Amino acid sequence: MELSIRARLRAGEQGAYGELFDEHAGAVYGYALRTLGDWAAAEDVVSLTFLEAWRLRASLEEEGGTVRPWLFGIATNVLRNTTRAGRRHRAAMARLPEREAVPDFTEELVARLDDGDRLDAVRRALERLRRGEREVFRLCVWVGLDYAATATALGVPVGTVRSRLSRARGRLRVLAEQELREARDGREPGGGSGQVREGRAGAARSMQGDIR
Repeated sequence: MELSIRARLRAGEQGAYGELFDEHAGAVYGYALRTLGDWAAAEDVVSLTFLEAWRLRASLEEEGGTVRPWLFGIATNVLRNTTRAGRRHRAAMARLPEREAVPDFTEELVARLDDGDRLDAVRRALERLRRGEREVFRLCVWVGLDYAATATALGVPVGTVRSRLSRARGRLRVLAEQELREARDGREPGGGSGQVREGRAGAARSMQGDIR
């Protein structure tokens, strides 16, 4: 009888670990990138998540369906540690003397401006939520886990997932619009061109679709 992926992972089978990586690495990377807003940091999270998955393989229950909730529970813990380390790093950098910024006016930077602003606005809004609400929103909305899988990943009851997600969506609509408005006002103190304003409006519409 062919062994399940769970049994093969628990047994330390390298082939099963490779299958796990091939199937889920892209989703873990997307989760980390949206959370951190940094490509290099997201790649580090992927590496750490799968290293932890290998180290903790014995904790995987023998019976069950997809291992996705278990894996994203590990990714969430890695992100918690990464976020704490990032806060310590930013606090240390803030104590250093400021250096004069060198502006970059390349076409590539301008083309990426709206997408970067949108991602930054969503991340800033999410940081204003409680940690439990943030994690439930990211796993349910960004990763696409259902209530039961999210509950398994976070080790909380399904009812808690439902209530946290409801609160997160309600607060995030207001906070995200506020962050986009503040970002726009800061970028365009005297009112910008119509093209830039349209970019912000498009970003807001796209982001609101994710929140709904």
